[in-house]
Amino acid sequence: MEQQAQVPGAQAIARAAHLLRLVTAAGADGATLQELAAAADLSRSTVHRLLSALKAEGLVDRDGESTRWMPGPELFLMGSVAAARYDVTSLARDIVRSLAVKTEESAFLSVRRADETVCLLREEGSFPIRSFVLSEGVRFPLGVASAGLAILAFLPDHDVDAYLERHPGLERTWGRPHGDRRLRARLAETKERGYAINPGLIVEGSWGLGAAVFDRSGRPEWALSLTGVEFRFGPDRMAELGRTLLAHAHQLSARIASARR
Repeated sequence: MEQQAQVPGAQAIARAAHLLRLVTAAGADGATLQELAAAADLSRSTVHRLLSALKAEGLVDRDGESTRWMPGPELFLMGSVAAARYDVTSLARDIVRSLAVKTEESAFLSVRRADETVCLLREEGSFPIRSFVLSEGVRFPLGVASAGLAILAFLPDHDVDAYLERHPGLERTWGRPHGDRRLRARLAETKERGYAINPGLIVEGSWGLGAAVFDRSGRPEWALSLTGVEFRFGPDRMAELGRTLLAHAHQLSARIASARR
């Protein structure tokens, strides 16, 4: 925060970027001014001023009838250019689909963006009872959902320490299992096991598994994950799901490394 304050205009840029993330996370239905102000913890007048400036640049748009705020056309153009470097969904789509088919659970691809994970792909499994915790565009802090837990576990220790120092409020926001001591224990278990387990810590009864996907340098930049109802994640089946998940994660890591040579 001190460094940000020394850069002229940094606070306004950070607030505008936060609003852009909130608008895109709202999906096709968009979000109201009141919803965005509450989520950003800013006054409605400040949010309206920032959104109006973003609208003038085509980064957000406002529906004339509902007055809800939605992503603008410039975001699509920027995203199309950025996708050439950052988007791996074309490489991952059939792997995510295979994971859903083989496990019958909902399967996902998430990407690390700074201190969060963002869901990029969702593929429904055939089992009729499903968990709807995660969908495209949904964000979680690292270490919260199974994908973010898997990514954080395989980052260097100094990066983990720095992340936890930046986010001392994880326990307050997400519950006691996300306090420093207990989260570090879960990270160690994840690293030893090879994949992360979320035993219904976000939504009661909704379990998840996550496995990190690595770039060519060996850094965990993506994750594959599975979610489903608790009774589908018993001890015997958990081991089977974990092996299947890790196999698909290794396959995607190898594919990414090969494609980017």
